[in-house]
Amino acid sequence: MSKESKKNNSIPKKRLVLLDSHAILHRAYHALPEFASSKGEPTGALYGLIAMLIKIIGELQPDYIVACFDLPSPTYRHEAYKDYKAGRKETDDDLATQIKRSLDVFKAFHIPVYSLAGFEADDMLGTITEQTKNEKNLEIVIASGDMDTLQLVEKDRVQVYTLKKGIHDTILYDVEKVLERFQFLPKLLPDYKGLRGDPSDNIIGIKGIGEKTATTLITTFGTIEEMYKTLKKNPESFKKAGLTDRIITLLSDNEEEAVFSKMLATIRRDAPIDFKLELPWREAFVQSDIDTLFTELEFRTLNNRLKEVVTGEKASKETMSQPSLSAVQDEEVSLQDLEETALALWVVDSNITNPTQDEILNFAKTRSFKKAQEIIMSELAKRGSSFIFKEMEKPLMPIVKGMDAVGVRIDKKYLKSLSVDYHKKLDALQTKIWKEAGEEFNVNSPKQLGVIIFDKLALTVKGMKKTAGGEKSTRESELEKLRDLHPIISLVLQYREFQKLLSTYIDTIPTALDKEDRLHTNLRQMGTTTGRMSSTNPNIQNIPIKTELGRNIRNAFVAEEGFKFVSLDYSQIELRVAAILSDDQKLLEIFRNGEDVHTAVASQVFAVPFEKVDKEMRRKAKVINFGILYGMGVNALRSNLGGSREEAQVFYNEYFAKFEGIAQYLEHTKADAVRKGYTETLFGRRRYVEGIQSKIPYIRAAAERMAINAPVQGTAADIMKLAMIAIAGYIVKKKLQKDVRMLLQVHDELCFEIREEKVEEVCKEIKMCMESVLTLEQSKGITLVANAEVGTNWGDGIEIAF
Repeated sequence: MSKESKKNNSIPKKRLVLLDSHAILHRAYHALPEFASSKGEPTGALYGLIAMLIKIIGELQPDYIVACFDLPSPTYRHEAYKDYKAGRKETDDDLATQIKRSLDVFKAFHIPVYSLAGFEADDMLGTITEQTKNEKNLEIVIASGDMDTLQLVEKDRVQVYTLKKGIHDTILYDVEKVLERFQFLPKLLPDYKGLRGDPSDNIIGIKGIGEKTATTLITTFGTIEEMYKTLKKNPESFKKAGLTDRIITLLSDNEEEAVFSKMLATIRRDAPIDFKLELPWREAFVQSDIDTLFTELEFRTLNNRLKEVVTGEKASKETMSQPSLSAVQDEEVSLQDLEETALALWVVDSNITNPTQDEILNFAKTRSFKKAQEIIMSELAKRGSSFIFKEMEKPLMPIVKGMDAVGVRIDKKYLKSLSVDYHKKLDALQTKIWKEAGEEFNVNSPKQLGVIIFDKLALTVKGMKKTAGGEKSTRESELEKLRDLHPIISLVLQYREFQKLLSTYIDTIPTALDKEDRLHTNLRQMGTTTGRMSSTNPNIQNIPIKTELGRNIRNAFVAEEGFKFVSLDYSQIELRVAAILSDDQKLLEIFRNGEDVHTAVASQVFAVPFEKVDKEMRRKAKVINFGILYGMGVNALRSNLGGSREEAQVFYNEYFAKFEGIAQYLEHTKADAVRKGYTETLFGRRRYVEGIQSKIPYIRAAAERMAINAPVQGTAADIMKLAMIAIAGYIVKKKLQKDVRMLLQVHDELCFEIREEKVEEVCKEIKMCMESVLTLEQSKGITLVANAEVGTNWGDGIEIAF
């Protein structure tokens, strides 16, 4: 071995990853759902591109990253063959927008971009591999969703990291892997395409020669040029290879087509670019540039994942108090300042839920936390949100922390008994599912379940959605569409209900209890965009109460000995708020008179006396009463009511004809959201809905529904929070801290542990606090009704009247 060789071998190899950007973006766009930011910007393909980048950084550990791009102008291949790629449909506007936007992604990552008019991204890849062939200590990995790049694979120097399915299932091709797949070397792939063609690029090849024949020809005779040389000299050798007279005739008659098709399929290695290795990507990497971009795109979880692969440390929103990667290092930030500023930022823009320190800095466009704090606090005043922060959210902070600290007592024995019962029923359901399927399989595996439902049983309906990997989805909403086609569907849905209850609550809660068997769920003040509270570990808000299976879990939430479990629930709070905000006189009158709102609305819509309203009429009225709060259209109404679209349309029209105030309010709310870019609650809480001006119909429609719902749901949340503050004040004023504990806040319900002898007295006061949040002027004469239930646990409460 020469001295030079020894020297080269002693130097560690560097790895260059070349991104076939268009191929990755196209694959991500078609594999992922139609993501969009709150501003209405389509982001699905960008999400997939960045997810792929993070995967590459984590798995391949590159020293250098370079992106190669197609340009929209025609290439030399189009000039040589006007029908090149003619069969491809025009790029969707959403994808075209994201392709252009991806340049900002590469700029933020400080990844150099190579493109050239007249050439494709593949030619950039080929030319870069050619220009670096003398770099003995450089290995190249081409990341692509396109199999064309496999022709560039070289032993020990160039590999291709490609997507098998979706954007997560990848494979790294070296020479051996290419041989395993195609039975010939990578350099012969253009010859293969020259023979069999490529429909995706509209490369014709030789019509009549398919994959099997093309493979036989190449493995026997080599390149197209070598093959034709042999054909002219020794045609008998083709017959000896088992090729028919028809194939030999096709070859003889189409030499020009084969050679031309090979030319089109061959990646150029001589594009007039001058490639130079720049700074290693880690040296060029600036976290703050990424933070700014990810804030714009609203890719919060991706940022945490990126930080993990860059720093090697687990990034988590739970570690808010730790120093930010991009914060000014000489500033001391107290946890209280951080929490209050995060709360203020969320009030300023509720789309930034549970803000992190990085998000605080990015919003303020500064690296100084103190400066960011000043900017955000002044922004509260500018946006008219000072009341929400100072009088509602900030006073609520210690109350929520106190609830988290107190926790709620759990009956472990009851949960254990429930677990045994539910596991038996789960096993019985599994046996029934296997019987219907005709075989045993893992019911929890979406892939195996999909094989049974879609392949073996061949169940399908129009409009079935697919997963990111392109398979038909087996999620609940899709299985519901198949419910009437086969008994297995109903069994699977029942199985999943048991499985979810067991894994999320019944078997998990006992592992999270303290020494006194109390559960300390994390109540999140800033967890939603509307102002509502949320909870995690576990999510108490999501315990299902519409079925007995779910309601049974509430029986495990118990009061301490000597106490009662008390819950107070606002009655139809959102409908009352809708009446107040819309100033609809008929709806206001119904609530002022204390009438059943669904029966009263049915009476109006169906034009029958109140006492003549039957159960079906009331059900339909209830559907539309709640539907209007969520922007329900005619199609959704038909789906929920049953019957025809025409019947739903008549019902829809009749409702808004009778309740004109509601109709006008909905239109004004949408119009205001378009004009201002946000909606407001009764107390001035803003919800920004920038997507309402999107040109993409589904984004605009979702933003309109959001605009309708946000003021109603947000006002109800505001009322609950003000009630909690009033109740906490009452408890302190009367020195009842040892007798009354506020435990949980779930939707429109507040749960307490109250000493037995104090229940009646305290319940009256809590009810009064809840019902008197609004002034008479604010409520327009409507009473906010709060119903109280008392029991030994959350599930067995009996309603008490005062």
